[in-house]
Amino acid sequence: MFPEDTFAICDPRRDEDCRKNGDKEVHPKINGNRRNSCAIVTNTCHTCNGYYGPCFDDPVCSTCHAFLYPNTAPIMDRPSTFQRSSDSDSGNDEPVDNSQESMPNVPLYEDFVGKMAPVRVDTLTKEIQRLSNVTHHVTDLNLELFPPEVLMHMFKYLDEISLWSIGQVCSRWREILFMCVKLERWRDFVRLRWPLLPLYDYEQDWYELYTAMMLSSCCFKCIKQMAAQKLPSHWEDSSWRRHRLRTELKAMRSDPLSGIDAFPLDAHCCHWQATIEGPAGSPYEGGLFFLYIQVPTTYPLDPPLVRFITKIFHPNVSRHGDIGIDSIHHNWSLALTLSKLLISIQSLLTDPFCDVCMEPEIGNMFLKNREAFELEAKMWTCKHAMHDMLPH
Repeated sequence: MFPEDTFAICDPRRDEDCRKNGDKEVHPKINGNRRNSCAIVTNTCHTCNGYYGPCFDDPVCSTCHAFLYPNTAPIMDRPSTFQRSSDSDSGNDEPVDNSQESMPNVPLYEDFVGKMAPVRVDTLTKEIQRLSNVTHHVTDLNLELFPPEVLMHMFKYLDEISLWSIGQVCSRWREILFMCVKLERWRDFVRLRWPLLPLYDYEQDWYELYTAMMLSSCCFKCIKQMAAQKLPSHWEDSSWRRHRLRTELKAMRSDPLSGIDAFPLDAHCCHWQATIEGPAGSPYEGGLFFLYIQVPTTYPLDPPLVRFITKIFHPNVSRHGDIGIDSIHHNWSLALTLSKLLISIQSLLTDPFCDVCMEPEIGNMFLKNREAFELEAKMWTCKHAMHDMLPH
């Protein structure tokens, strides 16, 4: 029996099995995925508990996402003095206990939450209007009656994320989708969206691989933000920032880090994609975890926004992918770089910090039942992060 805030999208051939298991049945014509199995979809937002509407398998609904996670990286108040540190600092050292006199303007985590980047007004306006206006449903319009030629013409104007979403609606739309988009095109889409994913030469179903990568992501809205690659509204090209990022990228290429890779997605280096291999001996061993990085215009004075894209069972990573690490929130310094930050995140996978957790329930399991935690973390890693074992 599943919780009340979930519902099952059932395959017609599995309806009887779902009734035996006590699952809630949705319209039998809807197919959850291409492999004819039941997909459990979370229907309640974890922030507003469904007050603003369903979230459709995302951690939060569209309204809460617009409030909590803006499209641009947060710009924090810079401290008046910076702590001098050597360039050899790896970013993994314990934070120095500085007094208020030496660092008077260092923002705390509570200040970080209250000083996030201003939310895009246009996005919030659309969400508020959607909640305020009464929606008039047209009952005499049925898309199932549209001929395939009309649907194929409509699909030509959509991006690949929208096309993939259409392919998840029903088997008829998926068949029409394959008529206008060949299966070979999905290999280009996989390379475009996940350039750091190792691809193999043997024949495989690229649509299934794209589907597996999307379903292993924490939030579809963050995937769309990463795909949009929009520049901030207050964008100003800084020579210091540009030189710093070029130097860091050159250092990553000349001296690659073990189990870590990063790549800029746009010419201005505002949007990055990174991968971290699960450390050996940890429950994440064998997994390849994708991260999304937004570098603000004030970098390196302000920290970047780093978020997990791949789902991971960890007490310091929220279900939305946010990372609770000290160097990002209130201990950022000029000596830290993107590579050092990724090394700190990699070390966090080996040694979680459970005094302050993004997911308290997972932290409590880590402290009180380590065996159950490692088993669950290994299951998540095998399901979402071992891409060579994903269905394709």
